[in-house]
Amino acid sequence: MRGIFAGIAVVATAGCAQPKQLSVDGAWVRLAAVQGRPAAAYFTIHGGPADATLINVTTDVAIRAEMHESMASGGVTSMKPIPRVAIPANTDVVFAPGGRHVMLYNMNPGITPGGRLITLTLSFADGTRILQNATVVGAGDTGTK
Repeated sequence: MRGIFAGIAVVATAGCAQPKQLSVDGAWVRLAAVQGRPAAAYFTIHGGPADATLINVTTDVAIRAEMHESMASGGVTSMKPIPRVAIPANTDVVFAPGGRHVMLYNMNPGITPGGRLITLTLSFADGTRILQNATVVGAGDTGTK
């Protein structure tokens, strides 16, 4: 009898699990190969129970940050600024090399690969802000271990 009640308790608590929340992980920043050129930030946004819209990403170690998207057309790769990114509910949106990314202009020259983590602030249209630490890698590094 005790085993039956234990099984019921497990099923009951599983139904009470909190819904998945909007979150960010896997953040990293690749420094530029040439001093004075922009760095790039990458991360994954995990959509929560409702649609969201990312409207800005900032960091206190760069003067300016812009969301961009790379695209290829006719054998030519280009990139353009994007003002916002839709984050559908319960969907992952990846910022990665060759796709969406955040350009970080005029980075603090004291930021070095393997040094301290930097903090990215992701701002959403509904007023939500997520602070996410990012590792720093050198030019050409992939950010993955």
